[in-house]
Formats: sequence, C-alpha cells, structure tokens
Amino acid sequence: MAESYNNLIDGEMISTAKTFAVVNPATEEEIAQVPSCGKDELDRAVAAARKAFLSWRKTPIEERRKAVQAIAATIKDNADELFRLLTLEQGKPHSQAQMEIYGAAGLAAAQSTLNLDDIINEDSDQRLSRTRHVPVGVVGGIVPWNFPVMMAVQKIVPAILSGCTIVLKPSPFTPLTTLRIAELIKGVVPAGVVNIITGPDELGPLITEHPDIDKITFTGSTATGKKIMEGASKDLKRMTLELGGNDASIVLPDADVEKVAEQLFWSSFSNAGQICIAAKRIYIHEDIYDDLSKAIAEYAKQVKVGDGSHQGTGVGPIQNKKQFDRVCELIQDAKDNGYQFLLGGDVDPSGTGYYVPITILDNPPEDARIVAEEQFGPVMPLMKFSSVDEVIERANNSDYGLAGAVWTKDTDQGVAIAEQLETGTVWINEFLHINPLATFGGHKQSGFGAEYGIEGLKEFTYSQVITVKRDAEV
Repeated sequence: MAESYNNLIDGEMISTAKTFAVVNPATEEEIAQVPSCGKDELDRAVAAARKAFLSWRKTPIEERRKAVQAIAATIKDNADELFRLLTLEQGKPHSQAQMEIYGAAGLAAAQSTLNLDDIINEDSDQRLSRTRHVPVGVVGGIVPWNFPVMMAVQKIVPAILSGCTIVLKPSPFTPLTTLRIAELIKGVVPAGVVNIITGPDELGPLITEHPDIDKITFTGSTATGKKIMEGASKDLKRMTLELGGNDASIVLPDADVEKVAEQLFWSSFSNAGQICIAAKRIYIHEDIYDDLSKAIAEYAKQVKVGDGSHQGTGVGPIQNKKQFDRVCELIQDAKDNGYQFLLGGDVDPSGTGYYVPITILDNPPEDARIVAEEQFGPVMPLMKFSSVDEVIERANNSDYGLAGAVWTKDTDQGVAIAEQLETGTVWINEFLHINPLATFGGHKQSGFGAEYGIEGLKEFTYSQVITVKRDAEV
C-alpha cells in the first residue's frame, strides 16, 4: 500500500491541507488519509482540463488510441498491487478484485480499437455531405464505490479516446486504488488530459454545476442521478447516467436445478450483491420452485462470508456503514412483516466490520420492500410464478429497467421472453456479462445515454454535418 495518496491535477500529484479518512469495511479501521478537495482545487483541475482540451482535441485518434492502450498496459502490469489495495478499501474478495482490475485493463484495451468514422450522407454531383463526431469538451466523471476501478476506467477511456479531457471524482469511500492508478499513469497522457480529485459528497454538486464542464458521466443511485440532472440543467450539460436497477431473473420449468443453483447464487451475491445488474428478484416456476430454492440455500451454506483478504472468502462485507444500515433495515422490515427466510436474516449488531449474512427469502409478496426496492446487498428474494405472461408482467412492474436474465433449455423461448422485458440488457442462461464493445444502458429510471461500444464513445461527442456544394458559383 502506498504511504501517501495525492490528487492528479495538470500532470502533477497534489496534496491538500485538509484530508479525510478511508476505512477498511472488513475491520472498520482507518487505512489512509486522502486529499479533501473543494472549489479551489476543482477550479484548478477544470482549468487544466480546459487548457489541455485545446490541443488534445486536435491530436490524431491514433495517438489518443496509444494513450488508452498505455493505460490498459499500466493497470495490467501493476495488477498484483492494485487488486490487493482494492480489496482493502472496497471489501470484495481477492478473486473478485483481480477480476475487476484485469477487467478494467481489458476494457480499456478493447475500447481502444473503436473508431469515430465519418458518415457519408450524400455524395452526388450536386454536393458532398458528411457527419463527423467532434469532442464535447471537458468531462466531469463521478464514480461509485462498488466497482471503483472499472467505473473510473469506463469514464476515462471514452472521454480521452474521443478527444475530450476529464476531471474524475472517485467515491470518498473508495478513492485509494484510483489515486494509485493516477500516479502510475500521470506520464501516459499530456498534463491536464486526465485529472483525478478526491473530496466529500459535497464536491459532486460543484462538479455538476461547474460552468466550464461540458458533460457529466455518472454511475450511482437513481435518487442522486435526479439531483445531477437538476444541477446540470442550468447550462444544459450533456449527461450519461447509469443508475439503479431491480433486475429480475426468470427461471423456466425446464431449467436443470443442479446446474443453475450455483449460477443463480452468484448472479445475486457476487460483490456481496453490490452490483447494479445483479439479480435482485428471482422468479422460479412453481414446478421447480421447492427443489431449486432448496438447492440455492444449500449451496449458499458452503460460501464463506468474511474479510476479502482472507483465503476462501466468497462474500465480503458491505462497503460502507450507510449501505450496511439500509440493508439491515430491509431485512428487519421483512421480519416485521412475517416473511419467511430460507437462510440468514440475523445480523450481529455488535460485530466488527459491515457484515450481513447471506440472506434468502422464501416467496415474499410482490409489494414487499425487499422485492420492490433495490437491495444492493447479500439478500435474495425468491418468488414463484405459474405462467410466462404472468412473470413478464411482474418483472416489468418496476420503475427500473437495467438488466435481466432468462434461464431455460429452450433458447428460442428465452429470446421471446427477453424481447418483452423492459430492460437495456437481457441474458439467456448467463449473468453479469458485459461486452466492452456492446452498448450498455438502462430503460426507465435506470438512466439514459449509453456506455460501452461505439454508442458509448459517441456519448462524448457532438455530431457535426458538413455539406459542400459542388460546382457552386460564388
């Protein structure tokens, strides 16, 4: 672990007089102090990004591509250090932290292959018309705590590949790995192209409302996304919002109980359930409900909950106290309403670390808070259904529309169901797979705009049409 952590502003690692503590969620111990930036530091970072944009936007995309590839290589080359630091601050087990670090490097490498090709609208004797994509300008990126490295890279890469510059704010709960990456990559791009600053929650609105920031890219809760929209509306900033999800999985009666039980478990409990696209509502056909719910619960009993840095841990702690309290509140609400538990539900309030035991509920009603709200923790409600039409209606009965899954041997039927689900992503017989070259985005209150793939890259650009009149007399 680094001895000190500083911000990256205009190519230099900068400290501040004021700092705040970062806590290990497994032990509740302070592990570092990081800079606490306010308006002055933000203004400095934005000014650096604005100055750098003037030349970076003119840099050929092949040179920008090389910078992205260098970032990917740097993260990969330092993966052993980075994944251990990520576990320390975020809580996820080492194996899952490794997946995030290597996944972030792979994402950057894959997206470096994207091109912003011109589109020819007309090529006739009269005129030539083409659409080109020009960078928006200075981007403000706000990153969540559940996948701090992956989400930071997903904001940095399309920004700088498109020709924009960026000021990135990590979550105050998980800034350390991102700051270490900032130190490692500071020489990869020209000064001011990438700026990374840390601060409390109050720094977010300053970014959103800053007059010299042209676009906001945010990943987080729907409630916060609405506040960001309000702040950005003052000067009509461009926005990409990837927000909450209450993702439904549908298990048809032909699914193999033994084969899908383990997969369904990890679709919900990876990263302690703190994944926007995790399965948060699992609908199981009544013909196999008893057998499958028992198989999932039996598998869950084998999974160790504990410190992510300890060998054999499968599910780590909740990342922070605020989220821990919210998950505990949802579990208590289920108890107060007399819902049945297949496993878990008893949280030790006197224990050290933000640990919630693996908790599985047995067929709670559709209007239960544990079903209707996004849990974002190691809690899984299982529900029965009897017909396809019924379960599609129940799955769609949500303000969210981020992702979903269908489990069946009949893939044609799976696709037919998927096409009726009101979500941006649907998997058939798998889960949590994100292709860096495929568009990812939410429907309804799960946000708008796109990430990943060419559509995600275009989010950082304006379209500009240039038309040349041929043989014109002027």
